[in-house]
Amino acid sequence: MTTTPINEIEPYANEPFTDFGKPENVEAMKEAIAKVKSELGRNYPLKVGGQKIETEAKITSVNPGNVDEVIGFVSKADREIAERAMQAALAAFETWKKVPARERAEYLFKAARLMRERKHEFSALMLLESGKNYVEADVDTAEAIDFMEFYAREMIRLSTIDETMPLAKIPGEDNRLTYIPLGVGVVIPPWNFPLAICVGMTTAAIVSGNAVLLKPASTTPVIAHKFVALMEEVGLPAGVINYIPGSGAEVGDFLTTHPKTRFVSFTGSKEVGLRINKLAADTAPGQIWIKRVVAEMGGKDGIVVDETADLDAAAAAIAASAFGFQGQKCSAGSRAIIVESVYDEVAERVVKLTEQLQIGLPELNFASGPVIDNVSYARILDYIEIGKSEGTLLTGGAKAPGNGYYIQPTVFGDVSPKARIMQEEIFGPVLALAKAKDWREAIDMYNDTEFGLTGSYFSADEDRIAEALETIHCGNLYVNRKCTGALVGVHPFGGFNMSGTDSKAGGYDYLLLFTQAKLTSRKA
Repeated sequence: MTTTPINEIEPYANEPFTDFGKPENVEAMKEAIAKVKSELGRNYPLKVGGQKIETEAKITSVNPGNVDEVIGFVSKADREIAERAMQAALAAFETWKKVPARERAEYLFKAARLMRERKHEFSALMLLESGKNYVEADVDTAEAIDFMEFYAREMIRLSTIDETMPLAKIPGEDNRLTYIPLGVGVVIPPWNFPLAICVGMTTAAIVSGNAVLLKPASTTPVIAHKFVALMEEVGLPAGVINYIPGSGAEVGDFLTTHPKTRFVSFTGSKEVGLRINKLAADTAPGQIWIKRVVAEMGGKDGIVVDETADLDAAAAAIAASAFGFQGQKCSAGSRAIIVESVYDEVAERVVKLTEQLQIGLPELNFASGPVIDNVSYARILDYIEIGKSEGTLLTGGAKAPGNGYYIQPTVFGDVSPKARIMQEEIFGPVLALAKAKDWREAIDMYNDTEFGLTGSYFSADEDRIAEALETIHCGNLYVNRKCTGALVGVHPFGGFNMSGTDSKAGGYDYLLLFTQAKLTSRKA
């Protein structure tokens, strides 16, 4: 395969976001949506090795903003197909692991170029399948491109690490540290970033020399299929990525406990992540390694505001963090803890901003769209009812009209730190506001959670900021900005405690999770 000379690879830079303030960009997105809508309702096969497999059992992907609209019918893997996929991946691994890192990286560079050319088409499909508006979908696609560009460069760096991070020298020996792949892994991405995280998890594994079994979320399998088709288009060898959507209880558990599974890379709920970790910890007959689990499991993220802060900026950050993509982000700021002397003022501003959010179809680019499916819809509405007994309903609190899973952005005030809506991950458009007597108590209240993913601290006092940076316990802490919106290569992403293994996706440590370091030493 032809590769770009290393000295011609440009330094990494984040993919620019589309400016939808420009009419031509809005028109381009509308054209992409129309194109994707003309292709709805198709059947999508599994991909195992070089085979496309149609099954009688299907996953029906539905537009959550218009439940009468079917995105596609996706074949559904069972255990027998999962075993075939494992054998195909094992066979592919034997040759793929020998492909030089520089050549593996070139597949990612080519895929990133094609995705960039078709950015709106990827975003439009995601918009219809997951309920994201123009900006949220565009950011997701840009992040997918970033992951490929970043991990490709990172694999090249790791393959020359003896030059960039040389070992100490001793007379008479030639010593070298290399990073070799692990084997076959199971990649289980979430539905809330159905392109970016799917692409990031998968390409990190394959550029490191591994083969993968990709089991996408059952609510967003079509956008994952489009990514797999892209990798096939750029010439990725058959079997390196095997596309096998299916039941978590059947296919997921089977592969997690399989003796040939070398690692499981998972993003999703705490409950499922803990189950995977437990299953993977058991040694199956014939297993000769300890399985590696890479898990990002969610959060109960919060924003702390003291009385010195820019209150307008704090309120805007709280609303954006809580209600971007209907609060369906593991980084979503579903709690705000405000010093009591400015609590009423901040709460009033947050409510005003929340009530300005218009609800409607994502394809019409409304600020607030649907939640992902009926299960989430029912659970979030249950939490709203719980919230009505735990705090003061300041705005929202009900279903919203539309032929989909629409819920009013909801704000509760005067919520106890121990309330369920302050402690449990809701994953929806529900925000709890709590009052603290001072900034130190506010930080203590922030830390009173089993999670530890993202957080923000708003203050103008440098001494307080310095203490907050040290004492607020989360993987990604931001000062005087919202707690969502991590950028690849800029904000390596991953959390503490029940938020996962602090995997730091999009950072310089991430590929180490999919490799193992081998030291070779020989007499000079």
